[in-house]
Amino acid sequence: MTRPLSEDQRAFQETAERFTREKIAPLYMAREKDGRVDRALVREMGALGLIGADLPERYGGLGESSVTAGLAIEALAYGDINVSYIPLLASLNGQIIARHAAPELASAWIPRIVSGEALFCIALTEPRGGSDAANLALSARRDGDSYIIKGEKSSISMADQADAAVVFARTGPAEAGARGVSAFLVPMDTPGISTTRFKDLGSHAIGRGSIFFDEVRIPASHRLAEEGMGFVQVMQGFDYSRALIGLQCCAAAQASLDESWSYITERQSFGAPLAQYQGVSFPLAEGEGMIAAIRQLCYHTLRLRDADETHTSEAAMCKWLGPKTAVDVIHQCLLTHGHYGWSLDLPHQQRLRDVMGLEIGDGTAQIMKLIVAREKVGRVAVQYARQN
Repeated sequence: MTRPLSEDQRAFQETAERFTREKIAPLYMAREKDGRVDRALVREMGALGLIGADLPERYGGLGESSVTAGLAIEALAYGDINVSYIPLLASLNGQIIARHAAPELASAWIPRIVSGEALFCIALTEPRGGSDAANLALSARRDGDSYIIKGEKSSISMADQADAAVVFARTGPAEAGARGVSAFLVPMDTPGISTTRFKDLGSHAIGRGSIFFDEVRIPASHRLAEEGMGFVQVMQGFDYSRALIGLQCCAAAQASLDESWSYITERQSFGAPLAQYQGVSFPLAEGEGMIAAIRQLCYHTLRLRDADETHTSEAAMCKWLGPKTAVDVIHQCLLTHGHYGWSLDLPHQQRLRDVMGLEIGDGTAQIMKLIVAREKVGRVAVQYARQN
C-alpha cells in the first residue's frame, strides 16, 4: 500500500522538519497566548515552498503531489498543529480556486496564497446546521453583474485572520437542497463583512468565529463553478482535507509520544527507569502502533487521490480515526507524566485541547461513519435519504 519517498520528497520533508524544529516548535505554547499566527512566519513558510506545494506551477505552486503536501503538513503539525492549518487551508482552498475559478481570479489569488501573503478560510457552517451542511440559509442573489450575499456563517476557523474566504451560499430555492448552493471567493475586506471570535478550549492561534454578511456585493466573476453546483462540485475537495487532518492529528500525537518516551527513560522510580515497567511502556507502545497505522491510511488515501482514484471512504476513515486516536494517545501521554503532565507548563494539555476540536470540526465521527456506510451499500444507509 505504501511506496518509498523519492529523493526530492525526502529533501522537502527534511526542509519542513528543520523549519519546524527551529521556528515553529519552540513557540508552540506562546502562540496560544498570542492568539494568532505571525504573518512573517507564514511568509517564511511560503518562501520555502511549504504552502500549497500541490498547487499548479502556473500559479506559483510547485505542482507536487498530494502526498508531498501531506509531508509538509505532517512535519509542521509535529511542532504546532495550529501552524499546519495554514498549508492545509491553502491546499484545500487553492485546489478549489484552481479548478473552479475563472483564470483571472485564480491568477490574482493563488500566487498570494502560495507566498504566504494571503490567508484563506472556508465558510460553510451556519448557526442552524453543521453536519447538515447543505441546509444553508445564507443567501446570494443575482443583481446584474454582481451577487449580493446576506446572512451569517458560524464556527469558521480563522474567521478574523483570513484575507479571503470560499463562501457557500444559497442561490436556489431551499427545496433544491445541495443543488441550490453556489460557492464564491469573497475578499474579507469587502464592505458589509464583520467578524467575531469565540472563546474556545483550544486552537487559540487559529481562532474560530462568526462571519456576518450585510448585503455584501461581489462581482459575479467571483463565483466558483456553475451556479447551483458549488456544493456538488466543490465539496469533493473535502476528501482531500480529511486525509490531511488525519496527518495533523498523527503528528501532534507523535510529538507527545516522543516526549513521553524520553521522559520514562530518564525518570527513575523504585530504583529503575520508568521504561522498565510494562504498565508504563505498553500504553505508549500501543499508541505508536495505532498512530503508525492511521498515518499509513492517510498517505494511502493521498496516493489514491494522486492516482485519480476514488478515496471518499478512506478519507472519512482518516477524519474519524485520526482525531479520536490522537486524543486518546495524547491523554495517555499526559497521564504518563504524572503530576507534571497536569501542569500548564507542559504541552500535552494544549495538544489535547487543540486536537479535540477536530473530533467536531470538518465532520464528526458519526458523519464520517455514515459516509463509509453509504460508500459500501449506497443511499439505503442514509437515514434521511428519500427512498424511491
